[in-house]
Amino acid sequence: QVQLVESGGGLVQPGGSLRLSCAASGSIFSINAMGWSRQSPGKERELVARITSGGSTNYADSVKGRFIISRDNAKNTVYLQMNSLKPEDTAVYYCNADVDVSPYKTLGVWGQGTLVTVSS
Repeated sequence: QVQLVESGGGLVQPGGSLRLSCAASGSIFSINAMGWSRQSPGKERELVARITSGGSTNYADSVKGRFIISRDNAKNTVYLQMNSLKPEDTAVYYCNADVDVSPYKTLGVWGQGTLVTVSS
């Protein structure tokens, strides 16, 4: 069994910054891509950023130049540095990972979500 635990959400003023963390634990053989998605009330969940095991990244157009995704493979942890935050960034942010639990089996795992509120 594999768990993802997010932390770092909260209330921030427009223009401010937050750093989200997501740590994976459990029966992990290796971790492939990791990423962050978000969901606002009344909207579908959308991909924010993703990073491969080799460090290649991709971002939603809405966050390019403001958010940075990174990972620490030794700690099985992925981070999302969010800068120049806007009210429209308000959402529940979910971490996800493609985890190899054996050489023959991969699971898609999601965290429980952490709320980010951007408001003055």
